[in-house]
Amino acid sequence: MQACAPARHSVRRIATSVIMCVSLLGGCAQGQFSTQTTRIGADDGTDTCRRYLVALDAQGDYFGADILRGAAVGAALGGLTGLLAGQNLKSTLIGAGAGAVLGGGAGYWSSLQQQSQDRAVLASQMTSDLQRENGEIGRAQFAFDALVDCRFHQGQTIQADYLAHRIDRPAAVAQMAQVKQRAEHDLEVAHRLNDQIAGRSQQFEVAADKIQPGAGAPLASPPPQRQAVVRRASPLKLQPNPNSPDVGKVAAREPVQVGTNRGGYALVQTSNGTRGYAAVDIFQGATVPPVTSAAQPNSDVRTLAGSNAARRDDFAQSVAVSEQATRSGFELVG
Repeated sequence: MQACAPARHSVRRIATSVIMCVSLLGGCAQGQFSTQTTRIGADDGTDTCRRYLVALDAQGDYFGADILRGAAVGAALGGLTGLLAGQNLKSTLIGAGAGAVLGGGAGYWSSLQQQSQDRAVLASQMTSDLQRENGEIGRAQFAFDALVDCRFHQGQTIQADYLAHRIDRPAAVAQMAQVKQRAEHDLEVAHRLNDQIAGRSQQFEVAADKIQPGAGAPLASPPPQRQAVVRRASPLKLQPNPNSPDVGKVAAREPVQVGTNRGGYALVQTSNGTRGYAAVDIFQGATVPPVTSAAQPNSDVRTLAGSNAARRDDFAQSVAVSEQATRSGFELVG
Protein backbone atom coordinates (compact mmCIF):
# COMPACT_ATOMS: atom_id res chain seq x y z
CA MET A 1 0.00 0.00 0.00
CA GLN A 2 2.79 2.43 0.86
CA ALA A 3 4.45 1.77 -2.50
CA CYS A 4 1.36 3.14 -4.23
CA ALA A 5 1.42 6.44 -2.38
CA PRO A 6 4.17 8.11 -4.48
CA ALA A 7 2.29 7.13 -7.64
CA ARG A 8 -0.89 8.71 -6.33
CA HIS A 9 0.99 11.86 -5.37
CA SER A 10 2.58 11.94 -8.84
CA VAL A 11 -0.79 11.61 -10.51
CA ARG A 12 -2.15 14.41 -8.36
CA ARG A 13 0.78 16.66 -9.27
CA ILE A 14 0.37 15.91 -12.98
CA ALA A 15 -3.38 16.40 -12.80
CA THR A 16 -2.92 19.72 -11.02
CA SER A 17 -0.51 20.84 -13.72
CA VAL A 18 -2.89 19.78 -16.50
CA ILE A 19 -5.79 21.63 -14.94
CA MET A 20 -3.68 24.75 -14.37
CA CYS A 21 -2.55 24.68 -18.00
CA VAL A 22 -6.11 24.34 -19.24
CA SER A 23 -7.11 27.28 -17.07
CA LEU A 24 -4.28 29.34 -18.52
CA LEU A 25 -5.41 28.44 -22.01
CA GLY A 26 -8.81 29.87 -21.23
CA GLY A 27 -7.20 33.24 -20.69
CA CYS A 28 -4.66 33.25 -23.46
CA ALA A 29 -6.48 32.05 -26.58
CA GLN A 30 -6.13 35.27 -28.55
CA GLY A 31 -5.29 36.87 -25.21
CA GLN A 32 -2.28 37.30 -22.96
CA PHE A 33 0.14 35.12 -24.93
CA SER A 34 -1.13 36.09 -28.39
CA THR A 35 -0.06 39.36 -29.93
CA GLN A 36 -1.37 41.17 -32.95
CA THR A 37 1.96 40.64 -34.70
CA THR A 38 1.83 36.86 -34.21
CA ARG A 39 -1.73 36.75 -35.53
CA ILE A 40 -1.56 39.05 -38.56
CA GLY A 41 2.16 39.69 -39.04
CA ALA A 42 4.27 42.80 -38.65
CA ASP A 43 3.40 46.00 -40.48
CA ASP A 44 5.96 46.57 -43.25
CA GLY A 45 4.27 49.78 -44.36
CA THR A 46 3.32 48.51 -47.83
CA ASP A 47 -0.27 47.36 -47.24
CA THR A 48 -2.80 50.16 -47.72
CA CYS A 49 -5.53 47.88 -46.28
CA ARG A 50 -3.63 47.25 -43.05
CA ARG A 51 -5.89 49.42 -40.86
CA TYR A 52 -8.94 47.35 -41.82
CA LEU A 53 -7.12 44.09 -41.06
CA VAL A 54 -6.11 45.50 -37.67
CA ALA A 55 -9.73 46.46 -36.96
CA LEU A 56 -10.98 42.98 -37.89
CA ASP A 57 -8.34 41.21 -35.82
CA ALA A 58 -9.10 43.45 -32.84
CA GLN A 59 -12.64 42.07 -32.73
CA GLY A 60 -11.11 38.73 -31.77
CA ASP A 61 -10.09 40.22 -28.42
CA TYR A 62 -13.78 40.48 -27.62
CA PHE A 63 -15.12 37.29 -29.21
CA GLY A 64 -12.19 35.13 -28.08
CA ALA A 65 -12.57 35.79 -24.38
CA ASP A 66 -15.60 34.58 -22.46
CA ILE A 67 -16.48 31.40 -24.29
CA LEU A 68 -12.96 30.00 -23.97
CA ARG A 69 -12.86 30.91 -20.33
CA GLY A 70 -16.08 28.91 -19.84
CA ALA A 71 -14.52 25.93 -21.62
CA ALA A 72 -11.39 26.13 -19.50
CA VAL A 73 -13.37 26.24 -16.26
CA GLY A 74 -15.42 23.26 -17.42
CA ALA A 75 -12.24 21.35 -18.22
CA ALA A 76 -10.74 22.10 -14.83
CA LEU A 77 -13.86 20.97 -12.99
CA GLY A 78 -14.18 17.88 -15.16
CA GLY A 79 -10.55 17.02 -14.58
CA LEU A 80 -10.92 17.41 -10.84
CA THR A 81 -13.98 15.15 -10.90
CA GLY A 82 -12.05 12.51 -12.84
CA LEU A 83 -9.16 12.70 -10.41
CA LEU A 84 -11.36 12.31 -7.35
CA ALA A 85 -13.40 9.50 -8.88
CA GLY A 86 -10.70 7.49 -10.65
CA GLN A 87 -7.54 8.46 -8.78
CA ASN A 88 -5.56 8.22 -12.01
CA LEU A 89 -4.30 10.36 -14.85
CA LYS A 90 -6.50 8.69 -17.46
CA SER A 91 -9.65 9.55 -15.51
CA THR A 92 -8.40 13.11 -15.08
CA LEU A 93 -7.84 13.62 -18.80
CA ILE A 94 -11.17 12.04 -19.73
CA GLY A 95 -12.93 14.22 -17.19
CA ALA A 96 -11.15 17.32 -18.49
CA GLY A 97 -12.28 16.58 -22.03
CA ALA A 98 -15.89 16.07 -21.00
CA GLY A 99 -15.76 19.18 -18.86
CA ALA A 100 -14.47 21.24 -21.76
CA VAL A 101 -17.45 20.18 -23.86
CA LEU A 102 -19.81 21.09 -21.03
CA GLY A 103 -18.04 24.37 -20.36
CA GLY A 104 -17.91 25.31 -24.02
CA GLY A 105 -21.62 24.64 -24.57
CA ALA A 106 -23.11 25.87 -21.32
CA GLY A 107 -20.40 27.98 -19.69
CA TYR A 108 -22.33 31.22 -20.20
CA TRP A 109 -25.51 29.82 -18.66
CA SER A 110 -23.54 28.45 -15.73
CA SER A 111 -21.92 31.83 -15.12
CA LEU A 112 -25.34 33.51 -15.19
CA GLN A 113 -26.69 31.09 -12.59
CA GLN A 114 -23.76 31.82 -10.32
CA GLN A 115 -24.82 35.48 -10.26
CA SER A 116 -28.48 34.93 -9.50
CA GLN A 117 -31.28 32.35 -9.42
CA ASP A 118 -33.94 34.95 -10.15
CA ARG A 119 -35.21 34.37 -13.70
CA ALA A 120 -36.07 38.06 -14.21
CA VAL A 121 -32.56 39.08 -13.19
CA LEU A 122 -31.06 36.47 -15.50
CA ALA A 123 -33.24 37.64 -18.39
CA SER A 124 -32.22 41.25 -17.80
CA GLN A 125 -28.52 40.36 -17.73
CA MET A 126 -28.82 38.26 -20.87
CA THR A 127 -30.71 41.03 -22.66
CA SER A 128 -27.85 43.41 -21.95
CA ASP A 129 -25.25 40.85 -23.02
CA LEU A 130 -27.06 40.04 -26.26
CA GLN A 131 -27.48 43.69 -27.17
CA ARG A 132 -23.76 44.22 -26.67
CA GLU A 133 -22.95 41.02 -28.58
CA ASN A 134 -25.09 42.05 -31.54
CA GLY A 135 -23.37 45.42 -31.62
CA GLU A 136 -19.96 43.74 -31.66
CA ILE A 137 -20.99 41.42 -34.50
CA GLY A 138 -22.10 44.51 -36.39
CA ARG A 139 -18.66 46.05 -35.87
CA ALA A 140 -16.98 42.84 -36.99
CA GLN A 141 -19.15 42.80 -40.12
CA PHE A 142 -18.27 46.43 -40.87
CA ALA A 143 -14.54 45.75 -40.42
CA PHE A 144 -14.66 42.65 -42.63
CA ASP A 145 -16.66 44.40 -45.35
CA ALA A 146 -14.21 47.32 -45.36
CA LEU A 147 -11.21 44.98 -45.53
CA VAL A 148 -12.61 42.88 -48.39
CA ASP A 149 -13.65 45.98 -50.33
CA CYS A 150 -10.18 47.49 -49.90
CA ARG A 151 -8.47 44.28 -50.98
CA PHE A 152 -10.49 43.92 -54.19
CA HIS A 153 -9.96 47.57 -55.04
CA GLN A 154 -6.23 46.94 -54.72
CA GLY A 155 -6.63 44.26 -57.37
CA GLN A 156 -8.65 46.59 -59.59
CA THR A 157 -5.97 49.27 -59.32
CA ILE A 158 -3.26 46.82 -60.39
CA GLN A 159 -5.40 45.72 -63.34
CA ALA A 160 -6.00 49.34 -64.39
CA ASP A 161 -2.29 50.21 -64.09
CA TYR A 162 -1.39 47.23 -66.24
CA LEU A 163 -3.94 48.03 -68.96
CA ALA A 164 -2.76 51.66 -68.99
CA HIS A 165 0.86 50.43 -69.38
CA ARG A 166 1.93 52.09 -66.14
CA ILE A 167 3.41 48.74 -65.06
CA ASP A 168 4.59 45.80 -67.15
CA ARG A 169 3.12 42.30 -66.99
CA PRO A 170 5.72 40.70 -64.67
CA ALA A 171 5.24 43.53 -62.16
CA ALA A 172 1.45 43.28 -62.42
CA VAL A 173 1.49 39.49 -61.94
CA ALA A 174 3.76 39.80 -58.88
CA GLN A 175 1.64 42.55 -57.33
CA MET A 176 -1.60 40.67 -57.95
CA ALA A 177 -0.15 37.52 -56.40
CA GLN A 178 0.80 39.48 -53.28
CA VAL A 179 -2.69 40.96 -52.97
CA LYS A 180 -4.27 37.51 -53.36
CA GLN A 181 -1.94 36.10 -50.70
CA ARG A 182 -2.95 38.90 -48.35
CA ALA A 183 -6.64 38.32 -49.12
CA GLU A 184 -6.24 34.64 -48.27
CA HIS A 185 -4.62 35.61 -44.97
CA ASP A 186 -7.51 38.02 -44.32
CA LEU A 187 -9.86 35.08 -44.71
CA GLU A 188 -7.91 33.09 -42.13
CA VAL A 189 -8.51 35.91 -39.64
CA ALA A 190 -12.18 36.07 -40.65
CA HIS A 191 -12.64 32.30 -40.27
CA ARG A 192 -11.11 32.40 -36.79
CA LEU A 193 -13.47 35.22 -35.85
CA ASN A 194 -16.40 33.41 -37.43
CA ASP A 195 -15.71 30.33 -35.31
CA GLN A 196 -15.59 32.46 -32.18
CA ILE A 197 -18.88 34.19 -33.03
CA ALA A 198 -20.56 30.85 -33.75
CA GLY A 199 -19.37 29.36 -30.46
CA ARG A 200 -20.63 32.27 -28.42
CA SER A 201 -23.93 32.27 -30.31
CA GLN A 202 -24.38 28.63 -29.35
CA GLN A 203 -23.99 29.57 -25.70
CA PHE A 204 -26.61 32.30 -26.03
CA GLU A 205 -28.98 29.79 -27.62
CA VAL A 206 -28.52 27.40 -24.69
CA ALA A 207 -29.17 30.17 -22.17
CA ALA A 208 -32.18 31.55 -24.08
CA ASP A 209 -33.79 28.13 -24.12
CA LYS A 210 -33.22 27.83 -20.37
CA ILE A 211 -34.90 31.18 -19.71
CA GLN A 212 -37.72 30.76 -22.24
CA PRO A 213 -37.93 27.02 -23.00
CA GLY A 214 -39.28 26.12 -26.43
CA ALA A 215 -40.73 29.56 -27.15
CA GLY A 216 -40.83 30.43 -30.82
CA ALA A 217 -38.99 28.85 -33.73
CA PRO A 218 -35.57 27.21 -33.40
CA LEU A 219 -32.94 29.91 -33.08
CA ALA A 220 -30.22 28.32 -35.15
CA SER A 221 -32.23 27.67 -38.32
CA PRO A 222 -31.61 30.28 -41.03
CA PRO A 223 -34.39 30.79 -43.60
CA PRO A 224 -34.07 28.25 -46.42
CA GLN A 225 -33.07 29.39 -49.89
CA ARG A 226 -35.94 29.92 -52.30
CA GLN A 227 -36.21 29.67 -56.04
CA ALA A 228 -36.55 33.03 -57.77
CA VAL A 229 -36.56 34.34 -61.32
CA VAL A 230 -34.47 37.34 -62.31
CA ARG A 231 -36.52 40.15 -63.82
CA ARG A 232 -33.60 41.96 -65.46
CA ALA A 233 -29.89 41.34 -65.97
CA SER A 234 -27.81 42.46 -63.03
CA PRO A 235 -24.31 42.14 -61.61
CA LEU A 236 -23.69 40.09 -58.50
CA LYS A 237 -21.88 42.12 -55.88
CA LEU A 238 -19.20 41.01 -53.47
CA GLN A 239 -21.10 42.74 -50.69
CA PRO A 240 -24.64 44.11 -50.27
CA ASN A 241 -23.56 47.51 -51.55
CA PRO A 242 -24.00 49.13 -54.99
CA ASN A 243 -20.37 50.31 -54.96
CA SER A 244 -18.98 46.86 -54.13
CA PRO A 245 -16.91 45.01 -56.78
CA ASP A 246 -18.74 42.65 -59.15
CA VAL A 247 -18.16 38.91 -58.65
CA GLY A 248 -20.55 37.62 -61.31
CA LYS A 249 -23.79 38.40 -63.11
CA VAL A 250 -27.29 37.05 -63.66
CA ALA A 251 -29.29 37.23 -66.86
CA ALA A 252 -32.91 38.23 -67.33
CA ARG A 253 -35.32 35.33 -66.67
CA GLU A 254 -32.51 33.27 -65.12
CA PRO A 255 -33.67 31.02 -62.24
CA VAL A 256 -31.54 31.40 -59.11
CA GLN A 257 -31.53 30.46 -55.44
CA VAL A 258 -32.13 33.42 -53.12
CA GLY A 259 -31.20 33.46 -49.44
CA THR A 260 -31.45 36.06 -46.69
CA ASN A 261 -31.33 39.78 -47.34
CA ARG A 262 -29.01 42.38 -45.91
CA GLY A 263 -29.32 46.07 -46.59
CA GLY A 264 -31.78 45.59 -49.44
CA TYR A 265 -29.59 43.02 -51.16
CA ALA A 266 -30.33 39.31 -51.35
CA LEU A 267 -27.73 36.57 -51.21
CA VAL A 268 -27.92 34.84 -54.61
CA GLN A 269 -26.57 31.54 -55.88
CA THR A 270 -26.61 30.80 -59.60
CA SER A 271 -26.92 27.39 -61.25
CA ASN A 272 -23.12 27.20 -61.67
CA GLY A 273 -22.57 27.83 -57.96
CA THR A 274 -21.50 31.49 -58.14
CA ARG A 275 -22.61 33.44 -55.09
CA GLY A 276 -23.00 37.16 -54.61
CA TYR A 277 -25.47 39.85 -53.62
CA ALA A 278 -28.12 41.43 -55.85
CA ALA A 279 -30.71 44.14 -55.20
CA VAL A 280 -34.03 42.61 -54.14
CA ASP A 281 -35.98 44.54 -56.78
CA ILE A 282 -34.53 42.48 -59.65
CA PHE A 283 -36.61 39.45 -58.70
CA GLN A 284 -40.14 38.72 -59.83
CA GLY A 285 -43.11 38.79 -57.50
CA ALA A 286 -43.03 37.51 -53.94
CA THR A 287 -40.33 34.91 -54.47
CA VAL A 288 -37.79 36.93 -52.48
CA PRO A 289 -37.44 35.78 -48.85
CA PRO A 290 -38.30 38.26 -46.10
CA VAL A 291 -35.58 40.56 -44.88
CA THR A 292 -33.53 39.09 -42.05
CA SER A 293 -34.44 40.19 -38.53
CA ALA A 294 -30.79 40.82 -37.67
CA ALA A 295 -31.24 44.56 -37.36
CA GLN A 296 -34.59 44.53 -35.52
CA PRO A 297 -34.22 45.57 -31.87
CA ASN A 298 -36.29 43.80 -29.22
CA SER A 299 -35.97 43.38 -25.46
CA ASP A 300 -37.27 39.79 -25.52
CA VAL A 301 -34.42 37.38 -24.76
CA ARG A 302 -35.39 34.76 -27.30
CA THR A 303 -35.97 37.34 -30.04
CA LEU A 304 -32.59 38.90 -29.31
CA ALA A 305 -30.97 35.47 -29.41
CA GLY A 306 -32.63 34.89 -32.78
CA SER A 307 -31.29 38.23 -33.96
CA ASN A 308 -27.86 37.15 -32.74
CA ALA A 309 -28.14 33.94 -34.78
CA ALA A 310 -29.16 35.96 -37.85
CA ARG A 311 -26.18 38.28 -37.52
CA ARG A 312 -23.94 35.26 -37.03
CA ASP A 313 -25.30 33.68 -40.21
CA ASP A 314 -24.91 36.94 -42.16
CA PHE A 315 -21.26 37.15 -41.16
CA ALA A 316 -20.64 33.51 -42.06
CA GLN A 317 -22.30 33.98 -45.45
CA SER A 318 -20.26 37.07 -46.26
CA VAL A 319 -17.07 35.16 -45.42
CA ALA A 320 -18.15 32.32 -47.72
CA VAL A 321 -18.94 34.70 -50.60
CA SER A 322 -15.60 36.47 -50.18
CA GLU A 323 -13.72 33.17 -50.05
CA GLN A 324 -15.27 32.03 -53.32
CA ALA A 325 -14.55 35.39 -54.97
CA THR A 326 -10.94 35.36 -53.78
CA ARG A 327 -10.22 32.12 -55.64
CA SER A 328 -10.69 33.79 -59.03
CA GLY A 329 -10.90 37.49 -58.22
CA PHE A 330 -7.19 38.29 -58.46
CA GLU A 331 -6.36 37.01 -61.92
CA LEU A 332 -4.73 39.46 -64.31
CA VAL A 333 -6.78 40.06 -67.47
CA GLY A 334 -5.17 40.90 -70.82
